[in-house]
Amino acid sequence: MVAAVGIGAVRIPPGQVLAILADQIGLTLPWEFSQQQALVLTGIRLPRVLLGAVVGIGLSVSGALMQGLFRNPLADPGLVGVSSGAALGAATMIVLSGLLPGFIASVLGSFAISAAAFLGGLVTTLIVYRLATNGNRTSVATMLLAGIAVNALCGAGTGALVLLTDDTQLRDLTFWTLGSLGGATWDLLLFTAPLILLPGLLTVRLARALNALLLGEAEAQHLGINTNRVKRMVVVLTALAVGGATAVSGLIGFIGLVVPHLVRLMLGPDHRLLLPASALLGATLLVVADLLARIVIQPAEVPIGILTALAGAPFFLALLLRQQRRSFAF
Repeated sequence: MVAAVGIGAVRIPPGQVLAILADQIGLTLPWEFSQQQALVLTGIRLPRVLLGAVVGIGLSVSGALMQGLFRNPLADPGLVGVSSGAALGAATMIVLSGLLPGFIASVLGSFAISAAAFLGGLVTTLIVYRLATNGNRTSVATMLLAGIAVNALCGAGTGALVLLTDDTQLRDLTFWTLGSLGGATWDLLLFTAPLILLPGLLTVRLARALNALLLGEAEAQHLGINTNRVKRMVVVLTALAVGGATAVSGLIGFIGLVVPHLVRLMLGPDHRLLLPASALLGATLLVVADLLARIVIQPAEVPIGILTALAGAPFFLALLLRQQRRSFAF
């Protein structure tokens, strides 16, 4: 993170980064810095890097939760419809914002698209959960199938809205769906961080239950785990974290898929280590990806979703081929 806030069109060496941060809390360090460097760091880069770390935590921890719930290393947070629902909410706000009453538009202000995306992701996830729940029992298989159907419906709705866009709206929608942290501000960070970090902290309480679920649902129940409660908490926490992350950064793929699997390969499947390690690695990778997005074609910017897809897709294919070889060997 120190490197990420220092690298860019205005170079800020690590010593000066620390001196600027120390100056903000009234301390003085021996490194001198200019006013321009201080403004760039505190006003532009620092909120962006912190937002990237927060979004990386939300996506990677949610991916670890989904993989634990479905007992499948290829599971992704988007399976429960939160990403496609957020995309539909954002597209609706971008295309139809002119139809909002004036007082609602003034209240939402610059948060309108983020709020619509978060609400869309939350609503679609709750719909998927409700479709998979019969009485007090939630079927994971039904949740997966309902998520596929809801993802398709949301994709169709987003596509229909694209037909109604003008050039400006289409550009905004395309840039949002490719993912970017370019709109990061302190206000946006304060809006997002609680929605992502609080679920991230609460997931630690689910570690033992998710470990038990690895043995199978019936076995977990024999061990005294309330599996329906665990499923409900996993879905709600995923909806909050991924909905909040997608609302401010757009659609960033493969972080929730690749990061938990990498950690699982390094540290094993114990969720007591897997969840916090996924949070740390997810934050690191997304900060690095955003740094590359900023500097690869300066002064322009590459959408971060393109970089994560270029890195994640080959890994995903290698994972599939590896799993396929193991199946044939067996």
